[in-house]
Amino acid sequence: MAGLVFTDALIFQGEDGFVEGSFSISGNRILDVVPALRAETGNDPDLKKISLRGRRVLPGLVDIHTHGNSGYDFSDGSPEELYVMGRYLATHGITSFAPASVTLPYEKLESAFRTAADYKKNRPQEGARISGIHMEGPFLSEKRKGAQNAAFLKLPDAEAFFRLQGECDHMIRIVDVAPELEGAEAFIRRVSADCRVSVAHTDASYGEALSAFEAGASHLTHLFNAMPPVHHRHPGVIGAASEKENVTAELICDGIHVHPSIIRMAFRLFPGRICLVSDALRCCGMPEGRYELGGQQVILKKGAARLPDGTLAGAASNLFEDMMNAVRFGVREEDAVLAATLNPAKVLGTDAETGSIEAGKKADFIICDENWNLEQVWLDGARIQ
Repeated sequence: MAGLVFTDALIFQGEDGFVEGSFSISGNRILDVVPALRAETGNDPDLKKISLRGRRVLPGLVDIHTHGNSGYDFSDGSPEELYVMGRYLATHGITSFAPASVTLPYEKLESAFRTAADYKKNRPQEGARISGIHMEGPFLSEKRKGAQNAAFLKLPDAEAFFRLQGECDHMIRIVDVAPELEGAEAFIRRVSADCRVSVAHTDASYGEALSAFEAGASHLTHLFNAMPPVHHRHPGVIGAASEKENVTAELICDGIHVHPSIIRMAFRLFPGRICLVSDALRCCGMPEGRYELGGQQVILKKGAARLPDGTLAGAASNLFEDMMNAVRFGVREEDAVLAATLNPAKVLGTDAETGSIEAGKKADFIICDENWNLEQVWLDGARIQ
């Protein structure tokens, strides 16, 4: 199969930022990436040349925490609706994702998780690839439940977790738990050998959080949200996580969940360990109005999704918008892009295939103009947008 070579590009190369050069693809893989000082890529007669005229090329974005969009929610367990969600993500530059569940009865979770496994096996060509499942709930604190439905909260249960893993061909890559719950430490020790355990929706003290990280937890779900704030005498979960260099932290960057100053602070507090996430709900990409989340009503108004009592219930923006918000808020371009690409790919364990533009990896990339306007999306070596 004849390949393509993209010339005159500004290619994102991690800490080096955007580097002038060319790159080539064949089939669904990247063949090579060549700096502008070299010209080997352009010499192959079997490669069709496409000049990008100085446009930016980024890896396809990776969202490890998104519940829904386009009026649909992953937890509904509908294959047709999941296809629509995957298409929406892909057309907005998110080429890989881990759909996140909400706190529901196990039978509802089983249905949703089986749907994810089926989608992975039969992914539509123009739909973002599922790289895992983020199981958010039901092992969460009632005090810090946020918009999770308290009626379905449960204590950590490793047996239940492994049953769910069996229902979805071992696709759960992140499971959330509040460390202060009874049985949480034993759960973490057992489950962390199977997938990444994330501290979430928790009122844990510094000591309880530290014990969880020492037991094997290595991730923090939506940093600053649904957890105690940092206090100079009570550092809590955030203080404990910041001291553990293996702990990664999600950050919602819609400008509503976290103040821009705190977003900048987060990147300093967790250098190289931030994963931007959308935490998007079914109202993402939809007009203002009333929606549903885990059996509860959600009202979208002025960009914020809230329960009737005013509790923030997730977000209405997508990961590309969040990445651009981070840049607009003063985060270095390199850090913002890494937080939306390679960092989350590492959390899912897919960084050998996705998350950066390197020879041998999947040809998942997006092309933006000099003002960061999204112009093209390529998934598995095919242009879908």
